[in-house]
Amino acid sequence: MITKDSVETAYSFLHQKRNVYIHSTLDWQMDDIELAIGSYVDDMSQELYEVISDGRVDFLRDHKRFREDMTQAVDKLEEML
Repeated sequence: MITKDSVETAYSFLHQKRNVYIHSTLDWQMDDIELAIGSYVDDMSQELYEVISDGRVDFLRDHKRFREDMTQAVDKLEEML
């Protein structure tokens, strides 16, 4: 079961990281954000991850799609609030 708290926590974390990421010009900072989010999604509710990822196993873990995935995740979580 996906709890309201898990949605709010995920939204807050990903929204904040996305905002820093999209405005960053520092490669090391963007890499750190990708690592932090990868670690976060490893520990988040599997059920919630499946909903925001549409079942994609590499969601928020693929460097080439990371910016797009972050936007999708934040948008879906915002809809769930």
